[in-house]
Amino acid sequence: MENTVYLRMRHRVQVNPNETVRLGQIALIIARSETKEKLQKLLIHQVTMSDRNIIVVDVMKVIAQMKKEDADLDIQNIGPAQTIVEVMFKKKNYSGFFFALVWLLLFIGAALAIMNFHEDVSMRQVHQKLFYMLTGVKDEKPLLLQIPYSFGLGLGMVLFFNHLFRKRINEEPSPLEVEMFNYQQDLDQYVIMHENKESMKNIDES
Repeated sequence: MENTVYLRMRHRVQVNPNETVRLGQIALIIARSETKEKLQKLLIHQVTMSDRNIIVVDVMKVIAQMKKEDADLDIQNIGPAQTIVEVMFKKKNYSGFFFALVWLLLFIGAALAIMNFHEDVSMRQVHQKLFYMLTGVKDEKPLLLQIPYSFGLGLGMVLFFNHLFRKRINEEPSPLEVEMFNYQQDLDQYVIMHENKESMKNIDES
């Protein structure tokens, strides 16, 4: 059909405060060139301060707007039924003192966690027994094992998180990145279910 429009909503987009959200920003469109150009400029939502930082645009609202523009359109929706629009407010600039304070707290917390773990598993006694098994010498401070172990611990953390400062070691995502991805997916699902007014409409209002 000549008026067929294939529509796929994007999962998440970012906009500025008070910006107008148009269809071309939140969806991929396949249609005739003139129809596509017209639909991409179609106004879907005007961002206001009352929207705060998250807006959920439902595909039914989009289709209704498209039908208002051209009632003869045959719209085929492919993909997700909602788009999360994230309003990007200007972030605060934090001082170097605040950054240093947070870094120090994280450093101390991580160090205490590692030390407590080593104390729980009696790592010192383990090193002493390993050193005795390898050398036949009893040593209260087997530095020959402890120093390489300390370097290996740091290297292992770098390999585990797959990052050296901001540089990625290889293309494989780290376990932390996978967990952050899963968390973001769960968060997006929660937002879709609780912020989407269409999915939470009271039956008495219909």
